[in-house]
Parts: sequence; structure tokens; C-alpha cells
Amino acid sequence: MPTSRTGRPPVQRAPRRPAAPGPARENPVLRLYTRARKAWDRPLTAYYLILGGSLLITVLGLVMVYSASQITALQMSLPGSFFFRKQFLAAVIGAVLLLIASRMPVKLHRALAYPILAGAVFLMALVQVPGIGMSVNGNQNWISLGGSFQIQPSEFGKLALVLWAADLLARKQDKKLLTQWKHMLVPLVPVAFLLLGLIMLGGDMGTAIILTAILFGLLWLAGAPTRLFVGVLSIAGLIGVILIKTSPNRMARLACIGATEPRSGGADCWQAVHGIYALASGGIFGSGLGASVEKWGQLPEAHTDFIFAVTGEELGLAGTLSVLALFAALGYAGIRVAGRTEDPFVRYAAGGVTTWITAQAVINIGAVLGLLPIAGVPLPLFSYGGSALLPTMFAIGLLIAFARDDPAARVALSMRQPRFGRKRAGGAVPARGPWRWNTMRRRASPARSSGER
Repeated sequence: MPTSRTGRPPVQRAPRRPAAPGPARENPVLRLYTRARKAWDRPLTAYYLILGGSLLITVLGLVMVYSASQITALQMSLPGSFFFRKQFLAAVIGAVLLLIASRMPVKLHRALAYPILAGAVFLMALVQVPGIGMSVNGNQNWISLGGSFQIQPSEFGKLALVLWAADLLARKQDKKLLTQWKHMLVPLVPVAFLLLGLIMLGGDMGTAIILTAILFGLLWLAGAPTRLFVGVLSIAGLIGVILIKTSPNRMARLACIGATEPRSGGADCWQAVHGIYALASGGIFGSGLGASVEKWGQLPEAHTDFIFAVTGEELGLAGTLSVLALFAALGYAGIRVAGRTEDPFVRYAAGGVTTWITAQAVINIGAVLGLLPIAGVPLPLFSYGGSALLPTMFAIGLLIAFARDDPAARVALSMRQPRFGRKRAGGAVPARGPWRWNTMRRRASPARSSGER
């Protein structure tokens, strides 16, 4: 054996092992996608989306109503904040209605369905009584409450149809009657046509379109067969074509789709074209809040039906995409609530409210973009108008109540801890653990000693 210079045998070194490969780095995009998927699947996602999205739309709508209505108010010899103050008052009342609706049990919502329907039908019939009903922009759909306050009963007809139809379809489903087409259509379709007839007596076809969309959404949720669905759709389409053909005003609005000149084919497309001008001049980030040019008398109804155009001019593409994203989140949350519940009333009511808000937003924004005819419907929660804001906020409260009523959401809400812990009897505050532990899981109670009972 060879020896070293010192006479000692050389130290035998173990062969070096190859280094173990470390954990592979996860793709940051994939990690972000996984975290987003987990966030979407949480029980309270729909609850937070409905509450946060609706509040953000309402607050941003108040800001844009104040900006878009100043010039109109000054032209009418009114204070610049006149329309904003009225909208703010309606938003406060609507917030109270939202809170009440979100805390009401489902049984109470079902009990209110028939009284709300009866009240809406009575008010909509009262509109046609001479001396009581008022005509605004050619539509006889208003009742004066004194002073500058008016109410449009047809807006409450949407809420009435959703609640009453949801209760009706839920009771028929419990009795296994929805498999028969007669029970699916009667009395749902006749009552819906009664509401549509009362609305069309005043000439408001925009609200009639929204009510028709709600009816079709409820029939689809109820599982209407294709031939039945197509039959009702064909009848409604035929009636719509007749109503459009017999009205020069509606034919002119139809001719303004895609118009680029104020006079297109003999039709007056001033409002539609100037809405496009407002969106085109906004650019990416807009001209600045309050700096709109079109609201200075060029764009009619700047704070009501065409407030989305002023938003695009002042906040740009970023502002309009933000509004679209909020409505998309609200629609997704409503579909999620309707899809995850086992209660048929909750499914029909949540689906009806989601159809109502989504269809109205699509029709309003489509008209501003020149893709659809101008129907004269406001942008939900965003445009000026207390009559439209109050029932819509009550409907949002319905969605919040339904989202809270989900079993998984109830468990998650019960496991949340208050932000500031309660003091113990001795006055000491328990030590605060990790944030996730406090918010998502209930703290375990301290173990008792063996002598305690």
C-alpha cells in the first residue's frame, strides 16, 4: 500500500455524488393562473363580485352623472349639481333597499312577489289615466310625484316579473308540472304580455325589449323545449317587426345603425353619430374628467342614455373597458349564483336578474357603439334616473342575499373572525395569528383542564 511522506496511509475519500436536482421553477404565468383559479373557486367569490362590482359601478356612475349633466343643468337655468344631487339621493335610498333586500330571507322575497306585481300593474295602468300620467320624450310612462320628482312604473315591472315568475316556476317545479308545456306557458306568458301591453301603450319599446329578454331567460332556465322556445320567439319577433314598421321614429332609429353622418339615408342620426364622435375623441386614457366637448349641447341625453359615450370621451378606452369588465364580473357572479344553488326560486330569480342587467347593458352600450338601434334604455346602475336605479339596486340586493345563502358561503362567512378581536373577561385581547387563519378558519377554543366539566 503506498504511503504518504509522513508514513501514514493515504485517506480514502468517498466518490462525490452528483448534486440532486433542485425543484423545478414554476412558470410565473402558470402560478398566477393557478392562484386565480383558486380565487374564482372560493365560496365567497360571487358575493364579493356582486357587492364590489355593483358599488363600483354606482360610484363611478355618480361621478360621470355629475360631469355629464353640468352643462345640461346650466342650460336649463338650474344649479350645475342639480341632477347629481337627485341621483345621489336616489343612490342613498337604493343603498338602503339593497341592504334590506340582502338581509331578507328567501321566504320573505317569495311572499313579496305578488304584492309587488299587483302594485306595478296598478301603477302602470295609472300612467294611462289622463291628468295623472306624464309624457316625456314622446313616451307616456311617467307619474309626477310633485316638483321635479317623477317615477316610471315600468322600471318596477321588471322586478315584479322576475320575483313573481321565479315563485311561479319554483312552485310548478316542486309539483313536477314544468314537463307540460301548458303549465310552462300559463300563466307566465299571459302576465308577461299584460305587462308588455301596458308598457307599449306608452310607446316605450326599449323597456318592452328588456322585459321580453327576461321572459326568454326564465323560459330557458325552466327548460323550455326548443320548438316551444322558437315558437314564442317567433311570435315576439313578429310583433316587434309590426311595431317597428308602423312607427316612422323606430324605422329611423333602425336606419342609424352604423351611421357615420348626422343625416344618413334621410334619417336624423345626430345622436348616434355624435356618440361615436365622443368615443373616437377619447383615445386611450381620455381627455380628462370633466373635459368632454360633446356634452356642450352636441350630444343629446349625455347623462342618461349616452353616458357611456361621455365616459369614453373623458376616461378613454381604459375607462370604458373598466365599465365593461365590471358588468362582465357582475354577470358572471349572477350566473354562478344561479348555477350553484339547489333552490329553484333562487335559480330562477338570480337568472332573471342577471338576464335583466346584462341585456340592458348590452342594448345600451350597443346603441352607443352604433351596433344596435337606440332603444332609450339607461345603463344599469350608471345612467341618471332614480326610477331605474331603485329597482336595480333592490335586485342587486337579491343577488347578494342569494350569494350569502349558498351553503358553502354560509360556512365561510361563519368562519370569518371580526377584524378587531373581542376582549376577554379580563380585558386582555387574544394574540392575533396569521391573517389567513383568522379570516378563513375559526380559532380553536383553548383546551380545558382535566378538572373542568
